[in-house]
Amino acid sequence: MELRRSAGRATPRHARDHAVVLGASMAGLLTATVLSRTYATVTIVERDALPEGAEYRRGVPQGRHIHALQASGVLIMEELLPGLRAETVAAGAKQGDLLGGIRWLFAGHRLRRTDIGQPLLFCSRPLLEGQVRARVAKLPGVSFADGHDVVALATSPDRRTVTGVRVAASGGAGGDGGERVIDADLVVDTTGRASRTPRWLEELGFQPPPVEKMTVDVGYASRSYRIPADFLHGDRLVLTGCTPQNLRGGGVETIEGDRHLVTLLGMLGDHPPTDSEGFEAFAETLLFPDVIDAIRAGEPLDDPVVFKYPASVRHHYERLRDFPEGLLVLGDAVSAFNPIYGQGMTSAALQAQALARQLAGGGAPDWRRFFRAASAVVDAPWDTATASDLVFPGVQGRRTLRTRFVNRYVIRLQGAAVSDVSLAEAFVRVAGLVASPQSLLRPDRAIRVLLRGRPSGSGEPRRPVPAPQG
Repeated sequence: MELRRSAGRATPRHARDHAVVLGASMAGLLTATVLSRTYATVTIVERDALPEGAEYRRGVPQGRHIHALQASGVLIMEELLPGLRAETVAAGAKQGDLLGGIRWLFAGHRLRRTDIGQPLLFCSRPLLEGQVRARVAKLPGVSFADGHDVVALATSPDRRTVTGVRVAASGGAGGDGGERVIDADLVVDTTGRASRTPRWLEELGFQPPPVEKMTVDVGYASRSYRIPADFLHGDRLVLTGCTPQNLRGGGVETIEGDRHLVTLLGMLGDHPPTDSEGFEAFAETLLFPDVIDAIRAGEPLDDPVVFKYPASVRHHYERLRDFPEGLLVLGDAVSAFNPIYGQGMTSAALQAQALARQLAGGGAPDWRRFFRAASAVVDAPWDTATASDLVFPGVQGRRTLRTRFVNRYVIRLQGAAVSDVSLAEAFVRVAGLVASPQSLLRPDRAIRVLLRGRPSGSGEPRRPVPAPQG
């Protein structure tokens, strides 16, 4: 078989049973893992020149901030890549429980805590992605064409079937920059929010998918610290949520290398500053003192860095009546969530798992069935995130009677979870995408919420509410 070189690696030029994945994100890596089980060869095309280990890269600007791989995401990744959790821990990641290892400070309440048997990994995004990438690189038939931009899709003469992708060496990647085609039986777009598939569809004569959008205007600022090992008393993560009265939140995560990552965030344009004095002053205004206390106990290791996220966006590919054969879309390119809920990587894992179930039946994947399956697993995290955002009056969106009821109910449940550990467990299992949101409405739980629930922040010492910036 004739091979062509891409960034020092070989990719098939004419291969039967060849799949191409666009993007070496977590979604792309997990997709490639699934495809490698049924396709003879899989090529991952990535614009960045990929690092060998755990390094930040341009294509993952959110990688410098706290990341939460939800409990179901850990389970799926371990299923797809057995031994990954142990290998990541050996590389420096920390382990902890979904409820026992996290301080959940939500709606002005401290949730009651205990271990519930749902282990999580706590580490930087580059470490986790680097570990997954190293495992995927060892899979039979998988290769990387990094340092390459995707220029366009290649199609059959009637434009009804995608037959590959046209790529070119990206800036600084070396080579002559000339375009070339990588032929494929299947192309999967996992390029995230920057996905060009809607535009490509229009160019090919297809309708783009309907788009749902919710503007949240979230801004992050993060900084690494060296904090005394016993300061957090064994906790791996501290999370302080925003409220309608205080649009600011943040967290402290224990990561590899005896470091802690502090992330501050603000909704609706109330973004944290990046100078040291402003960073600390912002942390001082959070509802709970845990984050600022950790900052003051630690030594900064770098300067704050920013990340801005304007809106949650969902592309409803499942509603399309016509679509090219040989093409799928997965991950943030389907549904990109408000990052404060930590659902992105786990949503991608759930979609990859849905693809694996379809491929297990044999034959080429059917785009209709896949998009319906992907939509089904995206529904719950999307509904949870957007409903939670609608708690904030400044977020524009349709507030149905059901949405208003559920939001008020969840706030009361969080109040009851201050003393009721079973309600705390029920809440974090939903937040961790282990249980369905409907499980919170079980009659036995609803009764305890009504009897024990408290309004937001009642009885809890709180910081002064800051005036929004700008």
